[in-house]
Amino acid sequence: MRSLAWGAAVVLPMLLSSAIAAGQTLKLGYVDSQVIIQQFPEAVEAQKRIQASLQSWQDQIDTMAKTYQNRLADYDKKKAMLNDQAKLGEEQKLLAEQQTIVDFRNKKLGQGGELQQLQEKIMSPVKEKILKAIEAVAKEEKMSFVFDKGADVPVLLYGERSFDITFKVLDRLKRGK
Repeated sequence: MRSLAWGAAVVLPMLLSSAIAAGQTLKLGYVDSQVIIQQFPEAVEAQKRIQASLQSWQDQIDTMAKTYQNRLADYDKKKAMLNDQAKLGEEQKLLAEQQTIVDFRNKKLGQGGELQQLQEKIMSPVKEKILKAIEAVAKEEKMSFVFDKGADVPVLLYGERSFDITFKVLDRLKRGK
């Protein structure tokens, strides 16, 4: 994220100044992606599907945690009457149950987990449609760049290819200048 902030702060002025020096006119635009996602019916439906899966998994985690808490409370009540070997056995069962809950949570909600995979699967086609619509409107309106003001850091959603200086920058870096 930090590099995007740097990119917006440094690259945009560079592009503007180079375009002005070359006598080109720039037309900039922006969208609020949060508004689009909240009001585009396909995005709303996709969000509902994701939320339903999330709620189901969260309910399962809550049920597992409640069961664990009940077993822990039962163990606390009877542990004074157990010998050391029985205590150790019960504690190992409780630890295993706790680990099962952690593993389930990570599998469903952790980084790279099923929630993230589901979001990617469901939202990718929606995002693709949104980006195609942004590009179409940008071309119709003869815009050079379109940014997303709904993101934490301004993100370039569309850029006219003639302003792409990626390989010029790489060439300069490789030459050591």
